[in-house]
Amino acid sequence: MTMFKNNFFMATLIQVVFLGACSKNEAQSPQSITPDVIQFTQLGLYPEGVAFDQNSKTYFVSSLTKGAIGTVNDQGVYQVFANDNNLVSTTGIVVDRAQNRLLVAIADPGTSTKTTMLTQGKLGAIAIYNLTNGQQISYINLGILKPTANHFANDMAVDNLGNIYVTDSFAGIIYKINTQGVASIFYENSAFEAPAGAFGLNGIVFHPNGYLIVAKYNEGILYKIPLQNPSSFSQIVLPQTIKGADGLSIDNTNANTLVVACNDTTNKVFQINTTNNWSTATITATFDTGNVFPTTIASRNNDKYVLYARLNNLFSGQSSDNVFQIQKIKF
Repeated sequence: MTMFKNNFFMATLIQVVFLGACSKNEAQSPQSITPDVIQFTQLGLYPEGVAFDQNSKTYFVSSLTKGAIGTVNDQGVYQVFANDNNLVSTTGIVVDRAQNRLLVAIADPGTSTKTTMLTQGKLGAIAIYNLTNGQQISYINLGILKPTANHFANDMAVDNLGNIYVTDSFAGIIYKINTQGVASIFYENSAFEAPAGAFGLNGIVFHPNGYLIVAKYNEGILYKIPLQNPSSFSQIVLPQTIKGADGLSIDNTNANTLVVACNDTTNKVFQINTTNNWSTATITATFDTGNVFPTTIASRNNDKYVLYARLNNLFSGQSSDNVFQIQKIKF
């Protein structure tokens, strides 16, 4: 009887140790580890927007020079997803899995192989793609809503009902595209305008409390804009300006935390927190990127990634970069 008990005890102990080892190995499985950096090669691509698709485990990237939308996997393999003729320069990208669609902002800063005199500095549009088959579902020209202005569709956000909001960096306008695909001017204000040739409104996110947070690039400030009463918008009080404020991303688990990518001469990603529903905020952490022109941010589970777009080289006439990075942000 004693021997049976000892044998039983040893067998149980071995089983526990084995199961514990399996659990530990599973926790450290490569599938659960996200890479620190994804590097991909594509001559002269100059992507501005990035978004992660959880289903395909790939990143979507845009292109100021070619207009094409591509996918990049963790191994850095780039593949063209869409390259329709009406994609002149593509900027912001949003993966909207709830509607199985990819949203693409379209502009023309004069850097694209598809640039024309009719579109340069005057193009503000979005294209909507089926995420499954890559077909263009619709193309919406936003510039016709204010035909006398210059236009640059920059970034987009989707609210909890599926409405799309688009920033126009040149016209100082936020557009709305409702769930029926009808576009309108959601709100415009002289405070949103920028000097000719400068970028004004840029990154935009929807906050679950019912408002938009929008970055103004040239001034380095953030606005809080209620959806129900946009004219009651306010500037979020920060301890300093964040010059070159570009892409925005709300923390996946805490809507009181915002991540902001800043380029121009700043070249940092800021973590910003609020305790009063974004009336004021403080900078709680920074991530230095170096001189790589960090533009937009992709969320992947609880991680944030920033795109190293190198647009400073493009805008200075040195359009020969062929290596780009999607970098995990480590505060």
